[in-house]
Amino acid sequence: MARTEKALTLVFIYSGEYVERVIRNVINDPSFCKSCGLYCDSCKYNVYSFVRNVRAAIQLQDPSQLPAFIDSPEKYMPKKIPKADLCISSGLHKDLLLELPNHIQKFGMKGLIVPIEDFAEVPSGLRKQVEEKCEELSLENAFPKPFCTLEPAQDKSIISRFVNELRVGRPSLEILVAKRGKREFIDSAIVRRSAPCGSTWYVAKKLVGVETRKEILYDAIAKAHHSYPCTATMNVDPEVKEPILHIGGYIIREEIEKALEQFNAISES
Repeated sequence: MARTEKALTLVFIYSGEYVERVIRNVINDPSFCKSCGLYCDSCKYNVYSFVRNVRAAIQLQDPSQLPAFIDSPEKYMPKKIPKADLCISSGLHKDLLLELPNHIQKFGMKGLIVPIEDFAEVPSGLRKQVEEKCEELSLENAFPKPFCTLEPAQDKSIISRFVNELRVGRPSLEILVAKRGKREFIDSAIVRRSAPCGSTWYVAKKLVGVETRKEILYDAIAKAHHSYPCTATMNVDPEVKEPILHIGGYIIREEIEKALEQFNAISES
């Protein structure tokens, strides 16, 4: 009999509200997504839940409540962490983030994901330092900017399992189109992989009934993406020369276009 691979296990170590949104999407908290208000038809609830994969969610002190420079960051780190495969961290004080690879490696973790929704939280110099520490400790690492850019990688088996098994990262959709006369409209949009914050479910719902003509489709995508709303900053990122929020918007638009191309290719074959 073939051995069944154990479920991937996660620990979240964070400050602020962003990671809480990711956690609530991953476990599919039924009180989380209220974007549709009275029009909610529970499209995502009872579809999945990865609550058993989450070993702990540990919230550390907000950086604003800590000294600007911390000489002994280990004093502020969690004393105990459950055994898990992967740590996801966001919003930490810079000195605590720099200490994090050493700390999680002591508890047997194999990987670290630090989503960057705001350049100010993880500037490029700090990111490089954390990457180097992870490499020294043989920890898989990823710094997706924003989180919805994360994709599987051949040399990162643990992080790839996170994307593939929990179905979060760069969004993926399946779209069906219906014709009404000479015009085409989106008949259904199925989420195969969601942005970690859960916004893909909302965007997919808002696509139904939208004409596929580019200017109309782009406008509908942008409105849905901003209404959820995306948690990435609108401050201009000095590396990419535009707000990280815009990158999230481009990604969901690209994936919707890809899904439409796949539908057309199947229809024509």
